[in-house]
Amino acid sequence: MALKQISSNKCFEGFQKVFEHDSAELKCKMKFGIYLPPKAESGKCPVLYWLSGLTCTEQNFITKAAYHQAASELGIIVVAPDTSPRGCNIDGEEESWDFGTGAGFYVNATEDPWKTNYRMYSYIVEELPQLINGNFSTDPDRISIFGHSMGGHGALICALKNPGKYKSVSAFAPICNPIQCPWGQKAFGGYLGSDTGKWEAYDATHLVKTYSGSQLDILIDQGKDDQFLSAGQLLPDNFIAACTERKIPVVFRLQEGYDHSYFFITTFVNDHIRHHAKYLNA
Repeated sequence: MALKQISSNKCFEGFQKVFEHDSAELKCKMKFGIYLPPKAESGKCPVLYWLSGLTCTEQNFITKAAYHQAASELGIIVVAPDTSPRGCNIDGEEESWDFGTGAGFYVNATEDPWKTNYRMYSYIVEELPQLINGNFSTDPDRISIFGHSMGGHGALICALKNPGKYKSVSAFAPICNPIQCPWGQKAFGGYLGSDTGKWEAYDATHLVKTYSGSQLDILIDQGKDDQFLSAGQLLPDNFIAACTERKIPVVFRLQEGYDHSYFFITTFVNDHIRHHAKYLNA
């Protein structure tokens, strides 16, 4: 599939690039950011996928997170896609910041009018990796995934629904139990319909209860002063309880004084890159 390069900037001896392509899953043009470390010029590199949160595009992580030095030194390609289809002209897609554009929630919608385009789950798990592996110097057997907020939810469900596909998973302030929080209920109701039984297939806390795949080492950082934690949108305690019950290892770090912003992500992103490198470079 043809890629159109939108930008390229040298960074820590590698290149931060942005490409555009026509997505078969989402039936629209999509952009993604990709950091190619210097090692990618001479050999195949593992790939780490980053999923962003509500309202974000491919730009937020690549311009704010300051992850490039660690990715360069550890020889990891980092891919940062957009958070939803764009420009589909669906009635209502621009009405609110937590549903529609910028809020794809990494599900495959089953309801009209969303089901034709809003297939972010299949885009992230199937179409995008095929595109990346087909166009860049990757090792397709070495991939991991992480994300923030809605994207932390996305990273957790992608790993839990595909045992063995991802070597590791981590998240910053993930929406851990969307069927129990206002953001998730609004998104899932709109994209997946009123049958809440169908929602469980995209809820990390439910998925972990039946996970029986290969060992997953989960790292989660959560700011203690995150306004969405206190508002009951993130619900990490429910996820940790489910992991403990299933004896699935999760390192949960409650970080004193940190909020939900990219200042928080930037502070701990190198820990996450190193966490993934442990498995990707093993």
